[in-house]
Amino acid sequence: MQSNSSILVVGYGSLLSGYGLMAERRGGKSQLLARDAYPVAIENARRGLAKPSSHGNYLAMDLEPVDATGPIKVRIARGGSIKPGEIGGLLLEFDREWAARISTREEYDSATFLRLLEVADRAHQSLGEYLLAIAQNAAFNLDAYRRELCAVLGYTSPGYIFHPVPLEDGRVAIVAIGSGFHCSGHDDVVSRRRECNMESLLTIGEALGVSHLPIEGDGQLGYFAECVLGGLRGIAVGDLMAGFDANAKWAPELGRHFRRAAVGERERFMRATGLDENRYRDRFGDNPDPSLAPLLKLAGLDNHRHQ
Repeated sequence: MQSNSSILVVGYGSLLSGYGLMAERRGGKSQLLARDAYPVAIENARRGLAKPSSHGNYLAMDLEPVDATGPIKVRIARGGSIKPGEIGGLLLEFDREWAARISTREEYDSATFLRLLEVADRAHQSLGEYLLAIAQNAAFNLDAYRRELCAVLGYTSPGYIFHPVPLEDGRVAIVAIGSGFHCSGHDDVVSRRRECNMESLLTIGEALGVSHLPIEGDGQLGYFAECVLGGLRGIAVGDLMAGFDANAKWAPELGRHFRRAAVGERERFMRATGLDENRYRDRFGDNPDPSLAPLLKLAGLDNHRHQ
């Protein structure tokens, strides 16, 4: 019996936009097409640029708990309605056939991920429920969780590792969190963050200032534009925009990346998430996240319909 005909995934970086889901910047490589999507508020979490990307010389988004003794949680947040301390995300529902593509995109061995799904099937649990039991047993300590998961599978990833995220409605989704700086789950596997000495989550300005890695500015700005593009439909990205400086020398180039990616974004997002016009409007509305205002102005989109 299959308990996982679909997979719930929480996106918090490039998965926030249709441009990112469709992998437009990478020519469609690693494209993911969901069958449904909801805006969510992510609780007990902070995000930033930290995980060296497998798609280029730039830092990808990572997620960490604020309180390391408790779970990261999500709740449906229509129209970007989040509370202080929460950050905006996207709950995506994928058909099971996308499992291998999801894991490959996150630098997680696809055969192992499919095996993990089968283990959850045999336990008559959703993947999220199965992983949540491991996390609870580890008292939500991420290092202990990764060790226990590695013990079950005989595998851990240097890239991203899937963690459980309980929803307010009782379901449990998964989220890709970078293999730990202090512990990947196995002593023989060095995480990409440890390998590249990336201990802290960075803002876009800080990422562009990294000197010990070959950060490619155009790729870093293009990736960041993918992430904050989700703000066009009200997803809260104020925590990411807090690192934006309209007077920085890199700001005009970010504006150009954003403007290019914004063209057709609404239609692209609906195509990538299986949403029709009515469901899109009901869940997301028409107003961009207020934190995007300075970037919209820089990109020349503040007086235009750009979704």
